[in-house]
Amino acid sequence: MTLALTGATGALGGLVATALADLAPLLVVRSASRLSPSLAAAAGEVREASYDDGAACRAAFAGAEVLLLVSGAESADRRAHHRSAIAAAAAAGVRHVVYTSFAGAAPDATFTLGRDHADAESALRESGLTWTVLRDSFYAEVVPLFADAEGVVRGPAADGRVALVGRADVAAVAATVLRDAVGGSHAHDGATYTLTGPEALTMPEACARAGAVVGRALRFEPETVEEAYASRAAAYPDEPDWQLDAWVSTYTAIADGSVAEVSGDVRAVLGRDPLPLEACLTSA
Repeated sequence: MTLALTGATGALGGLVATALADLAPLLVVRSASRLSPSLAAAAGEVREASYDDGAACRAAFAGAEVLLLVSGAESADRRAHHRSAIAAAAAAGVRHVVYTSFAGAAPDATFTLGRDHADAESALRESGLTWTVLRDSFYAEVVPLFADAEGVVRGPAADGRVALVGRADVAAVAATVLRDAVGGSHAHDGATYTLTGPEALTMPEACARAGAVVGRALRFEPETVEEAYASRAAAYPDEPDWQLDAWVSTYTAIADGSVAEVSGDVRAVLGRDPLPLEACLTSA
């Protein structure tokens, strides 16, 4: 068995698993009961493991040469979980890891979760494994999900822009890179791809265009950083500070231009332009 995929119970991992079903991949999931019957039937094998359990991951990754490591769930211990999974991959004899990171990942990234991804990238570089990093921008599909009951999206994004990417494009790039690696290609070894849509939109533009697709009037209302923290703390009083920081910095990263870059990497890998916002939402 040469290919292992994590995250197949999620939206991105499920798309990649579907695209690579002909390879009968090993699917490593936290709970097999959450795996769709079609993916379970197409898998070469299904194994259970969580990133925080290094021994379980090592056993689950055994026999795999190429691994898709979908970034773990947001948590206060996310960095440790990523490092545990990467160390397990190296110990299990995996040759190449494809990791889903974030655009602009850096130790001082404005988007606080981008700092977690930077740490995982560092762990990969230190691991002795060969790797490919996919730094995807914010997903286009989430724009309608950020709206409240009145169709209003609020945040301190100011007049910044964001190059929203379609989840389908990220999955297609991942599937292409993984298939090449399984076939013995080293074309993507050590590559870091920034995956974005074809244009950078302001939040008012993104909301208006998303609303037209989903058939619901959506609009954006700017907040100050202080207002954003206050509104989220009031709505979710039990959430920890790191989660509030992540939510608010989603918008401050837009405001300061951190996610405004429009990259050509989707075209470079797939040979076609990335999907526009409307196509992302139509296929979601």
